[in-house]
Amino acid sequence: MPPNMEPPAPAPPLATPARLKWAAGLAYLAAWAMLPVEGDVPWWAVQPELRHPAGWLAMLNFQSVVFGGLLAAAPGAWLWRGRLLRRGLHGPRVFGGQGRGGTAGWSQSRICHAGCAASVGLLSLAASACVGARFGDLPPAYHDEYSYLFQAQTFLSGQTAFASPPLPRLFDQMHVLNEGHFASRYFPGTGVWVAPFAAMGRPIWGHWLAGALAAVCVFYTGCELAGLGAGLLAGVLTALSPGMALFSNLLLAHHPTVFGLSLFTLACFRMRRGSGMVWALVAGCGLSGAMLCRPMTAAGFALPFGIDLLRWACTRSTATGEVVNCARRFALIGLMALPLAAALTALVAYNRSITGNGWLTPYQQYLEIYTPRHGFGFNNVVRGERHLGPRVLDNYDRWAENLTWPLAVQNVEHRWLASWQWTLGEVPLAWACVAGLVLWAAMPRGSRLVLAGIVSLHAVHVPYWYDGIMHWHYVFESGPLWALWLAIVVVRLESAWRSEHRQTGIFWQRSLIACAIGLNWVSWTGGWQSRVDRGVQELRFARETYGRFRDLVQHATAGRKSLVLVEADPADRHIDFVNNRPDLQANILIGRYLPNQVSFEEVRRQFPDRALYLYRAKTRQLMSLRPNTP
Repeated sequence: MPPNMEPPAPAPPLATPARLKWAAGLAYLAAWAMLPVEGDVPWWAVQPELRHPAGWLAMLNFQSVVFGGLLAAAPGAWLWRGRLLRRGLHGPRVFGGQGRGGTAGWSQSRICHAGCAASVGLLSLAASACVGARFGDLPPAYHDEYSYLFQAQTFLSGQTAFASPPLPRLFDQMHVLNEGHFASRYFPGTGVWVAPFAAMGRPIWGHWLAGALAAVCVFYTGCELAGLGAGLLAGVLTALSPGMALFSNLLLAHHPTVFGLSLFTLACFRMRRGSGMVWALVAGCGLSGAMLCRPMTAAGFALPFGIDLLRWACTRSTATGEVVNCARRFALIGLMALPLAAALTALVAYNRSITGNGWLTPYQQYLEIYTPRHGFGFNNVVRGERHLGPRVLDNYDRWAENLTWPLAVQNVEHRWLASWQWTLGEVPLAWACVAGLVLWAAMPRGSRLVLAGIVSLHAVHVPYWYDGIMHWHYVFESGPLWALWLAIVVVRLESAWRSEHRQTGIFWQRSLIACAIGLNWVSWTGGWQSRVDRGVQELRFARETYGRFRDLVQHATAGRKSLVLVEADPADRHIDFVNNRPDLQANILIGRYLPNQVSFEEVRRQFPDRALYLYRAKTRQLMSLRPNTP
């Protein structure tokens, strides 16, 4: 055995009949408890006076009725020792002892695995394209998306930043620094990922690809942990996750990050199984890519893996008493750290090129100048108000809530439940979460790291006041981990039920998952609106608002070189029409209407060759400010 290989470990024992009953019973109660949440109205949006049995009954919808029917049928399905299903998913496998190299975990041919991986990737692409088709050519929905696109366009010009333009206050853009350097506030990883696709005119394709690659990584990780059946289920659940499909059509940092972290997870398990140096470098590259997109998320996700790798490296002997080479294992960890060191060096250089200080990120500088109340940590508003400056975006900055422990606990609840909602559904994931915890001793060792990664990712975001887009985007990267956890629990339960000849229990569990997937994707007029459709509807409002503005401006300017000054609507802090390419060379430029800061004469002198327009966002009126010029 190579000295760096994780020693072969016996497969976890099947759950005893008593433990299986406890797991099924407690998971059953947890699923019933989640049934009222599994509807159009989430727990936190329900009026307090309706939080009683009669109130819940009045709120039941089709989704609740379907899951309620399945839960009502569950006891009979578990107790009947029928032969409804002759075969189930593949039996349990465990990472560390059953991988490639002729071992049991990879007894199927490589062609079979490659075919399954390709199918999972294509399914993910199809899901992303299906959602994308609903938006057509509408522009992005969030401030952040325009900033990431700004960053990608900056990189395509061969620069990390442009000089601030003349009359800089005119072109202040949300989430873009404009203090001598004109640059996105965000970390550079997402801009690097998006840039080649932006050059093709299809920036969103990069996110579709990242989602497909992440699903493939989840498939292979599931195979490492619990066999082909678990890998295929985890990959399919990731590909068909409503949250993954929706966010793959948002130009945010999450999809490049989730691909990097999924690659890191797979490579960690492969490295420990004995594939050594190559996978150590791959793990480091995956984590480095994620760190360059979302450092806090990468750190929270990877923390349990790092602790376990140190424990693994310090272990001097295997369970069978065989002595291992600890120095070789530490060398592998050092090899994994090389890409991280390179990424940190690149980040320091990037910071210096924009802020002048390698250890001051554009993100932090933007926060200090424009939105001090939005800072990380408790009492953010109180602390931020001590550092208000002349450039604070007062209306947007006042959106922040002061973080206290009650608010932090509420945010954790929102994020946890919403992560279930947008991964598969509250009922099936409550079922899997509780069943897996009760069957802890029968779960593969790697699955414990999966759950630890979820908990750690939530924990590092506790000291932030905002629960996130759709109540969860700060813990978006936990979605693939939940898919892995559910797949492993399903395999363990099916193995136990199969050994007791309870095939109807297997059929019930598969029906639960199939119904959750169907309800997430299938709608019918007048009867049911799927979760994906509800998400599309939520995102469509902002996209259509930006789209109407774009079409109105294009029609009014009729191809002339123009500058449109926007008078913002103070009642709407989340729609901002001032979005430009970083070189400000587009045919139509969008600026801010600031008569108290920039006079109309100054604007006219600076842009003598452009037709000037004024757009009043509150009334949606566009008017010409002077005769058009050639």
